[in-house]
Amino acid sequence: MSLFNKDKQFVYTFGEAKGIGKDLLGGKGFNLAEMVQMGLPIPMGFTITTETCDIYYKNNKVYPQEVLDQIESQLQKLEKTMGKTLGDATDPLLVSVRSGAAVSMPGMMDTVLNL
Repeated sequence: MSLFNKDKQFVYTFGEAKGIGKDLLGGKGFNLAEMVQMGLPIPMGFTITTETCDIYYKNNKVYPQEVLDQIESQLQKLEKTMGKTLGDATDPLLVSVRSGAAVSMPGMMDTVLNL
């Protein structure tokens, strides 16, 4: 039995995550999606589902290529929208990476700013 459904979406922009629950988006991802739905000015970004973490561990700590492709696709959209490239030597796209979970765990997970 396969651990991964190739047709399933594991990466959602904040705007397209309407109706996706906190169990899959984590608390931070869910709240960002809700704020976008309310029309608040949230910077563009995306959430990788909590389910992806489970797949990673069940797959010997390897992400299926389809997950990596979905992440790459979202990064390309972000770069195009922002007019910058991640890793550019002169004017890089800076992003923040926040970990999250379906249940609140204050102080237990890292946030990396201006990556």
